[in-house]
Amino acid sequence: MRPFLLLSSRGEDVAAEDEYAAFLRFSGLDPARLHRVRMEAGPLPAIDLDRYAGVLVGGGPFNSSDPPHEKSAVQHRVERELAALLDELVARDFPFLGACYGVGTLGVHQGGVVDRKYAEPISAVRIQLTDEGLRDPLLAGMSGEFDAFVGHKEACRVLPPGAVLLATSAACPVQMFRVRQNLYATQFHPELDVPGLVTRLHVYQHAGYFDPSELGEYIDRVSPAVVTEPGRLLANFVARYG
Repeated sequence: MRPFLLLSSRGEDVAAEDEYAAFLRFSGLDPARLHRVRMEAGPLPAIDLDRYAGVLVGGGPFNSSDPPHEKSAVQHRVERELAALLDELVARDFPFLGACYGVGTLGVHQGGVVDRKYAEPISAVRIQLTDEGLRDPLLAGMSGEFDAFVGHKEACRVLPPGAVLLATSAACPVQMFRVRQNLYATQFHPELDVPGLVTRLHVYQHAGYFDPSELGEYIDRVSPAVVTEPGRLLANFVARYG
C-alpha cells in the first residue's frame, strides 16, 4: 500500500513531533505509511505524487493574509513551493486534506478571500455540517454537529469559485470546504485532542494568540472539552484513499 505524505511547517520540535504523533494516532497509520516533510527546515524536495495515496498539510505559524513585507524569507519560500505543488494536486484532483493552514493555502490558490475577519480564539467550538457536508463521503459516519478545536488569526471569508461548503460555525462561516472531488481544507483541527492543544498552548504562548499571562486560564478553559469527532476525518481520509 502506498504511504501518505504529511507536510509540516512547525519550526518548534515539540509542536512538530506532537503534530506528527497526532496524525498517526487519528489516521490509524503507522510511521512507515506516513512520510513527513518539515517544509520550514529547507527547500521542498521533488515529490512524485504517484508514490503517495494522499497529501496532508498540518497547521503552523504562517498566515497567508500577512502583508508580504511582514513574511519571512522562509514563509515566502514555503508559500511558493506549496503553490507549485497545489498546481499539480488540483490539476490531478489528487487526494488532499489541509488542516487550518490548508484553508489559507488551498483557499488562496483557488481564488478565495482569506483575511482576519473571522479569526477565532483558541477554544472548542460547535461545528455544523451543511447539507453537502452530510452527503460528503469524507464525513461519513460523523454527527451533523460536533465540537472541534480552533485557534486561528485568519479564515476564509469568501469561498473559492466552485468550492463546496461542507461545514460552518457561528463565528466562522467557512470551517470546511471541498475543491473538485478530492481536495479538502478544514479551519478546525481534526488532529487535536485536549493534551495536544495544551502542548500547543505552551509552545505558542508568545505567538500572539493570547496574552502569555492568560496561559493557565486557557488551559483551564479547554481542558473540560469533549472533542471526539474530528479525528474521524483523518481515519476516513485514509480509508477512502489508502
